[in-house]
Amino acid sequence: MSSSQRDNPLEALLHPFADSLLQWPEAGSVLFLRARGGAALHAARPPGLAATQPFRPEAVRLQRLGIDLLDEDALPEAAYPLVLVLPPRQREEARTLLAKACAAVAPDGRVVASVANDEGAKSREADLKQLALGSVSSLSKYHCRTFWTQPDMACDKALLAQWRQLDAPRRVAAQDVPGEGFLSRPGVFAWDRVDAASAMLATVLPAELHGRVADFGAGWGYLSMQVLARCPRIASLDLFEADARALALARRNLADAKASGPDVQVGFHWHDVEAGVPGRFDAIVCNPPFHALGRGDRPDIGRAFIAAAAAALAPGGSLWLVANRHLPYEDALGTGFAQVRSVAQAGGFKIVHAVKA
Repeated sequence: MSSSQRDNPLEALLHPFADSLLQWPEAGSVLFLRARGGAALHAARPPGLAATQPFRPEAVRLQRLGIDLLDEDALPEAAYPLVLVLPPRQREEARTLLAKACAAVAPDGRVVASVANDEGAKSREADLKQLALGSVSSLSKYHCRTFWTQPDMACDKALLAQWRQLDAPRRVAAQDVPGEGFLSRPGVFAWDRVDAASAMLATVLPAELHGRVADFGAGWGYLSMQVLARCPRIASLDLFEADARALALARRNLADAKASGPDVQVGFHWHDVEAGVPGRFDAIVCNPPFHALGRGDRPDIGRAFIAAAAAALAPGGSLWLVANRHLPYEDALGTGFAQVRSVAQAGGFKIVHAVKA
């Protein structure tokens, strides 16, 4: 496997066990927060492994390995002799996850975490040291830092209680979201603002949009809220989103939007659009992601969204897509659609309207 294909943080996380620096617990299950089902985990597989993972493609991989998935917001206290963590990049979300790990670990248990050097490894290690009152060891491997608490650690309980609330949902005011704004939380895409690309697409959505409409990569629900507000002729609206945390927010934001808007049937789907989407739609709105869990452009994700839209649209159905101007989506659009036109270009973004034959 090439270095570009390796999951370095996952391999670094499990390296101390493979190298006998740390031992798997003899009894009790292991909790793995934000687990990923790479080859290293498949090889290590401690017995009784339970995990959390809100990102649908990774959750599916874990389920295929027979790993139980838990609700990250309802974990048992002081229950696991070992808690593994792959903290995310966003600071508040990562601190909350480390606090949840420290709350879930049993007395005399251990928390082990790993972060890539270029994604804030030293900062996350310093965070765990704050929680564990300095009782942390570490090593560097695969361009990552792996760090762990000692079995006799004491925990800063006041800081733990504070950090467990850092990524709690909260209201965010926005100019083009009526009322008290929208509900969001750190870690979801564009959590503290309306994404500029989505806002640009919303301004050109035609009022005559009608029938069955879907939002691919719905996030916390902004584009769907705009469809409800601007397109009174739609019959149903289905949101497809791979991030369970974002989808839960969308459900609450759309409930607020429906309370003052049209009576439209709305469906919510924790789903990986790249795998294809069930159903037939008359229109699809889409601001596709171009990153996965790591850094770097992933135009293949956008192309997969376009292919899924082409397959899911009824004949004559239309796709309204916004993307960064530099992303190469033209070939995918040309393959899946009979008519493709550029609607607008501004601020580094492009809006495309495509019609299925």
